[in-house]
Amino acid sequence: MVKTWKQDVVIQAPIEQVSHYFEGGLAERQKIMPNVTKHEPVAVTEKTVGSVYRQAYQKGNRTEEYDVHITEYYNSCENKRLEEKYILGGIFEITTRYELEKLDESKVQMTYTMTNKPLKWYVKPFLFFASHKVVDTFVKVVKTVAEQETAAERIN
Repeated sequence: MVKTWKQDVVIQAPIEQVSHYFEGGLAERQKIMPNVTKHEPVAVTEKTVGSVYRQAYQKGNRTEEYDVHITEYYNSCENKRLEEKYILGGIFEITTRYELEKLDESKVQMTYTMTNKPLKWYVKPFLFFASHKVVDTFVKVVKTVAEQETAAERIN
């Protein structure tokens, strides 16, 4: 059993700004993923695909550390795509995919896809009850942060 969630959103911000949250370092990632406490390169390839980053995520007192593998990467002026895969807690294989399409100089459509594959038989029932809320919340955070930063840059 594999569960996939997908959400589209139009963001009033340039494509380069939105892509920087996913392709930048820890400070940029934390703007949209505040619980990520570490994002360090382990192995970086010239073509990006095959690169591995050690990431840590903190939820309350618990910190999970895992290796994020870049499995797909495309970067042009009009379209950008990044797919990452990691194993969380030894029980879920998670794939996240960020697709950006430039609509005009200050507007981008983002498609976020998250796939969750249980690696242990006893967690399969939990996926049945898993909701779309995490994906919805994440997309709203990216939109809010990007649009607020774009507005702030226009004022300055």
